[in-house]
Amino acid sequence: MRTTFGIAAVAAVFLALALAPFHLGTYGVGLLIGLTGYVTLASAWALFSGPTRFVSLATVAFFGIGAYTTAVLYEVLPPVLVLAVAGLIGFIVALVVGLSTLRLAGVYFVIFTFGLAELVRQLVTWYEVNVTGTLGRYLFVDFGPEVVYWQLLALCAVTIGLSFLIQRSRLGLALKMIGDDEVVAEHCGLPTARVKLALFAVSSVIITLVGAIQAPRWTYIEPTIVFNPTISFLTLIMALLGGAGRLWGPVVGAVPLFLLFEWLSANFPNHYSIILGLLFMAIVFVLPRGVLEFLEGLVRRQRSGRRETPFKGEVAS
Repeated sequence: MRTTFGIAAVAAVFLALALAPFHLGTYGVGLLIGLTGYVTLASAWALFSGPTRFVSLATVAFFGIGAYTTAVLYEVLPPVLVLAVAGLIGFIVALVVGLSTLRLAGVYFVIFTFGLAELVRQLVTWYEVNVTGTLGRYLFVDFGPEVVYWQLLALCAVTIGLSFLIQRSRLGLALKMIGDDEVVAEHCGLPTARVKLALFAVSSVIITLVGAIQAPRWTYIEPTIVFNPTISFLTLIMALLGGAGRLWGPVVGAVPLFLLFEWLSANFPNHYSIILGLLFMAIVFVLPRGVLEFLEGLVRRQRSGRRETPFKGEVAS
């Protein structure tokens, strides 16, 4: 009963969000595009990294691949096929990267994924300069920002729904076992390599589609825009703040942080990166498990305190 009510409430929220562009101006729709994009990125990142605790900084690599795929193929293929091709390319790259790196752990995996993002950016830059003779591409579309927003909102709903199903499936249990102790999970007979590869590929495809859908936001696309490392760090911070292991954790982290970062970038453009780094360190030290788990811990402590408090007229033992 509670699950049915929750699904109905979430559906009502998404319906209201879908109708929002009819009541907002251009700036409001643009703000919703950025917000929905980061909610989807953080949810997709947490889909794999949350339960397995593999911290990936390759988000911007797949995001940029999706954006450049749209820029290259938009005038050649219909929009639906462009998104399909972008997702396929993201899937192939994820398989190649996953097969070669998912056996790494800890800081080695973090370093590799960060290097992967830089490698992809440099390869695209080299190709544009030496093969096409330019550094960027112009992208003109025949639809407004509302269409971009609705596509992102649909992808966000699919991502959250997929997270909900995985967390309540045997696959979700397998991922939690891998995150707790991968050696024990292997001894229990779990195909850890295949499980990690499957979820990494799904997460990467969603991130690639976010980049492909958001590409029309920029009339001119170049590597410094779509391969900006800040995208990876923002996604990571948002997921960690809310709680990467919880269904609504990425949403709880992404919404306030996106609005805060928008305000900071507008009012403190020269100090934005410094504030971002300080905020990241504060989250890691103060809220290592996220806001949701911190609040749940407070509620549990309050309840246990109430149970231990004697009634009036009684003597505490």
